[in-house]
Amino acid sequence: MSRPTSARIDFAALRENLRTIRRQVSAARVWAVIKANGYGHGLIPVARALSEADGLAVSSLEEALLLREAGIHMPILLLEGLFEGDEIHAAYEAKLELVVHAEATLALLESTPLLWPRLWIKIDTGMNRLGFRMHEFPDAYGRIRCLSATAPGLMTHLASADQLRNPAVEEQLASFERVTRGHPGPRSLANSAAILQYPECHADWVRPGLLLFGVSPIPGQLVESMGLRPVMTFATAIMAVKRVRKGDRVGYGGVFEALQDGWIGIAAVGYGDGYPYHAPSGTPVWVGGRIVPLAGRVSMDMIAVDLGADPVSVGDPAILWGRELPVETVARHAGTIPYELLCGVAQRVRHDWVDVPEENANHAETVDRLSL
Repeated sequence: MSRPTSARIDFAALRENLRTIRRQVSAARVWAVIKANGYGHGLIPVARALSEADGLAVSSLEEALLLREAGIHMPILLLEGLFEGDEIHAAYEAKLELVVHAEATLALLESTPLLWPRLWIKIDTGMNRLGFRMHEFPDAYGRIRCLSATAPGLMTHLASADQLRNPAVEEQLASFERVTRGHPGPRSLANSAAILQYPECHADWVRPGLLLFGVSPIPGQLVESMGLRPVMTFATAIMAVKRVRKGDRVGYGGVFEALQDGWIGIAAVGYGDGYPYHAPSGTPVWVGGRIVPLAGRVSMDMIAVDLGADPVSVGDPAILWGRELPVETVARHAGTIPYELLCGVAQRVRHDWVDVPEENANHAETVDRLSL
């Protein structure tokens, strides 16, 4: 019998989330951002499930080539562009769209005389990460225009879109409008948070990532209010149930002390699977139909949960995050963000890619197992 720890990926929820986002952005086209192994959900299966998107966006050439090798012919945008000259021909032959964000990248492309279907120019409007400074934009635009068969795409990234009516966002939007005025080309400004909070910047293309996977990019706001469904359920099972007495200590360092007689459940998951090591006692875990608190330190392969006076049975399910327990809630307790938890699910965890319509979401017998 195999270890019970798994990440269950619901394609029906993923596709419905994409449709919900489309309704939110009206006429804007959608770059489905699936970098970092599809935010931990599986790059190629996720890409195939998102065939209704207008294009896919990834970070690295390696990710893009994996998609092409898997027979995926949709437009693919390389968000971080190229790093070395020997990547140019591979990217060109794969018909990728590139983001050009720095003089070094632009010079690299100019050194190899190719006419790209479309290049995108990234403008730094205030995040101070990637992108040409605004005073550099006119020259960079003209040079990139010479390398592209169509007008370059115009892109920026908003630093504080998760904060409603933040003046810094308003300043970035105004700066982008001012610097790009009179320069033709499709525009893309909105990430997941901006899609929700700044509809005025939906423009021609939006770039949802976290939203696609049914996770909120807005602190304190859960996806149910947005009409989205979590795509990943990270789950395991109870492997042992222990009786404890008042004063007994549990786990490494004995940091958890039982305040009364009761029961401790041991679940087969730990930081070796991607469960956050720094999650403190009290972090919620869904066990046997109820929420119970984490008890003591997270081990590599196990966690302990405080069952109180009501024990469960060995083999009962334990859900670390998913529909029953939002990953946003777990991340808040663990002092991190949902992105890190999703992307951190370990390679050894079995991934089950399933397709469960909403009306059948609680019936395991409707599941179709899908492979890479």
